[in-house]
Amino acid sequence: MRNKLSIVMMLVLAATFCRGAWSQVYPAKPVRLVVPFSAGGGADIFARLVGRKLGENMGQSFVVDNRAGASGIIGCELVARAAPDGYTLLMGTTGTHTTNPAVFSKLPYDPLKDFAPISLVAESPFVLLVHPSLPVKSVQELIAFAKTRPGQITYGSSGIGSSSHLGFELFNMMAGIKGVHVPYKGLAPATLDTVSGNLIMTWNSITAAAPYIRDKRLRALGIGSTKRSKLMPDIPTIAESGLKGYELGSWYGIFAPAGTPPEIVRRLHNELVKAIASPDISEQLVALGAEPVGSTPEAFVAVLKRDLVKWQKVAREANVKAE
Repeated sequence: MRNKLSIVMMLVLAATFCRGAWSQVYPAKPVRLVVPFSAGGGADIFARLVGRKLGENMGQSFVVDNRAGASGIIGCELVARAAPDGYTLLMGTTGTHTTNPAVFSKLPYDPLKDFAPISLVAESPFVLLVHPSLPVKSVQELIAFAKTRPGQITYGSSGIGSSSHLGFELFNMMAGIKGVHVPYKGLAPATLDTVSGNLIMTWNSITAAAPYIRDKRLRALGIGSTKRSKLMPDIPTIAESGLKGYELGSWYGIFAPAGTPPEIVRRLHNELVKAIASPDISEQLVALGAEPVGSTPEAFVAVLKRDLVKWQKVAREANVKAE
């Protein structure tokens, strides 16, 4: 009996030693950072920024792998099913982990159970844009204008069930108005149709919208963040403009597959927070209209749970479904 106990203890110690040694040498080969969207978007840009910095600091390449399709579902499923060894990571977003679960009846991944959150990278608020010919110059004026024209105010989103769509549904609920949803394949065409006057309003990131705002081809009424943007501080938040508690934007964060050893998650978290806080990365994020974050895994989980509840409620009450 004593010999058996000794063997068990030796195996436990060996496993502990191997796990510790593994974390010390990690990463021993290039790491794949999956972006579940096409190149050029926010998730791709942020992944390349932090991936390059992680590679410099950790001595291995972090290779961005764009796996676009099905509202980010394809790339998320790939990572959820990957080996939990720290060599396949995901740049997840508000859409992939909170609005998709709210509008799709079935997903091939669970946003909480199938991933190990490492850290939020950045938050990028949406800005509410209207055609300059519209006789409104504030969120309150827009709401008053829309209330006299129920069912006549058109708004464009990046697709049914997208963050921009649900954001308008939440706006309508809180403001007590009713608009006409026009889905597009992305916010770029929705923005262009607002510039041309085919739409009354849409959302976009403050970075993408800035040229149109500066040239006065679009009017910015409010930003969906909790505080004003450093990029365009003259734009008030929607919350301070009358819709208290309103918040809309995209967050971006790094996930590993569930079951990734805690030592690897801890190492990645420490390095990621350090990369985000470095002046060259944080300054670039701010220049892109984003707010650098760098959070604990626990804080990241809290954001996930909060937004899941928020968007499930909006989707249910507005009867928004995507298939």
